[in-house]
Amino acid sequence: MQSINCNGHLVSLETPKVMGILNVTPDSFYDGGKFKNPKSILAQVEKMLTDGATFVDVGAYSSRPNAPHVSLEEEKKRLLPILELILQEFPNTILSIDTFRSEVAKAAIDLGAAMINDISAGNLDEHMMQTVGKLGVPYIMMHMQGTPKTMQENPRYENVVKDILQELSEKIAVARSHNINDLIVDPGFGFGKTIAHNYAILSDLKLFSFLDCAVLAGVSRKSMIYKVLATTPQEALNGTSVLHTIALQNGASIIRVHDVKEAVECVKLVGMVG
Repeated sequence: MQSINCNGHLVSLETPKVMGILNVTPDSFYDGGKFKNPKSILAQVEKMLTDGATFVDVGAYSSRPNAPHVSLEEEKKRLLPILELILQEFPNTILSIDTFRSEVAKAAIDLGAAMINDISAGNLDEHMMQTVGKLGVPYIMMHMQGTPKTMQENPRYENVVKDILQELSEKIAVARSHNINDLIVDPGFGFGKTIAHNYAILSDLKLFSFLDCAVLAGVSRKSMIYKVLATTPQEALNGTSVLHTIALQNGASIIRVHDVKEAVECVKLVGMVG
């Protein structure tokens, strides 16, 4: 896939793009509670856009392991006013919405968001793919074993890469049947995977190009970095840049990141190698 249509604007993925993360949750693993008021939210969005983010991914439901349940109304209450705020201040921002609920997806797109990022690939809401198809927006489908609450209890695969490729190819067929044209796949680093699983996926990331969709890699500051290095998410920026480099060399079209400036530098430098 060479480009995706975001609110009538064609975004080329021939050169990899950076998606900045904006968590408006009180409990995300790295930046939970950091962006609570309009001033801090707008300052962070401005920084990400200035640093070179093509997309800003906004989430109001933490998907970290054992995250508490958030009601539909609470998710909308957290998310929708912030979308309005961002688009009022930065109307050309390409907003991706990190949600697995079709009702939240529709409300966000109606406000002016451009794409949906679903950690469950439709598994947590049977109406999601049909809704996205009707909305006519790009759809990021992530692979997850289990739910955010259960996913890290005991992840098992016969062959992690082969199993995920099989599951995603089945999901792609369903998405296509709902007329979703712009599809992006995310193997779901850390979502129902051990550290060994995560590195096996990263090593074989090139194989995901066989799905004929753009590939998104989300490794930023995750435990696959800081647990190996025996540090913390706060100290995982250098390790994140290393893994971004590997992901880009292995065919990632989008990297989803907390630190946009450093990720854009990775894209530029990897691009110099060709």
